Amino acid sequence: MLTRRQYLKNSALLAAASALPPGLLHAFESEQLITRAIPKTGEKLPIVGLGSSATFGQAARQDDVSALQEVLQALVENGGTVFDTAPSYGASEEVAGRIARERGLTEKIFWATKVNVAGRGGGRADPTQARAQLQRSFDYLGKNPIDLIQVHNLGDLPGQIPLIQEFKQDGRIRYTGTTVTQTERYGALEKAMRDYPIDFIGIDYAVDNRVAAESVLPLAAELGIAVLIYVPFGRNRLFSRVSGVDVPDWAREFGADSWGRFFLKYVAAHPAVTCVTPATSRATHMVDNMGAAYGELPDAAMLRRMEQFIESLPGG
Repeated sequence: MLTRRQYLKNSALLAAASALPPGLLHAFESEQLITRAIPKTGEKLPIVGLGSSATFGQAARQDDVSALQEVLQALVENGGTVFDTAPSYGASEEVAGRIARERGLTEKIFWATKVNVAGRGGGRADPTQARAQLQRSFDYLGKNPIDLIQVHNLGDLPGQIPLIQEFKQDGRIRYTGTTVTQTERYGALEKAMRDYPIDFIGIDYAVDNRVAAESVLPLAAELGIAVLIYVPFGRNRLFSRVSGVDVPDWAREFGADSWGRFFLKYVAAHPAVTCVTPATSRATHMVDNMGAAYGELPDAAMLRRMEQFIESLPGG
């Protein structure tokens, strides 16, 4: 199985080619894809998907979006379905929707987007603006119903949760939820999980950022709420921390022969996690990320070993 470093080498050698390097698609056909069930329905999702903030969002603003075409193709061809986006991620939502239509991928993707037009300081949103934002998401993504719409960053929950619930009752949204990636707001998230009939939450979690495991993830399991994980690499923090460090040989026991898979398998191993959605604008990284959704996941003893290894490195 190719490592992330080998993928990058292949990509560099074939940089002039417009298509993915041969051998990257369907890279894991001999292994078992790991899926998790959405608690409220039992519908299964692959444990690794694709996010569209950061580099994906930056690439979506360019005239040439061929790299993103390859990323979305690599996601689907290697068993992934979940694509997480938001109106606030620049052109990501619009560009991804257009690419999916052009490549015949729209119905193969589990589309997760967001709504948030809350006023300054988290004040009440204008319902007309919120409805207009939702309609743009339908126009951009070209799918009805949209699989999941979450209230972004807990924005005006009293106004926007009822709105997306209304869309769900009308059959235009399949699942609803809310998100937050700020530790100091976890208390507000937990209150929302108890107060509203939501199906999903989105939250940050990584091998060096384990606060969510203290109460949020156990509460999600207790209440039967699915969990999308954001920034599992700490954006670039974790890759910077392991720069120049080889993946330990013992990590190969569960298929982590690249740092990307090491970090993703750690996060996906938590039983409350439904899907991890790292953002990328490179097909080679997308394929490597999808490798974390195949084979085995680390057990409790191995998880602790992974934590200790990362904690032993400078920068902690």
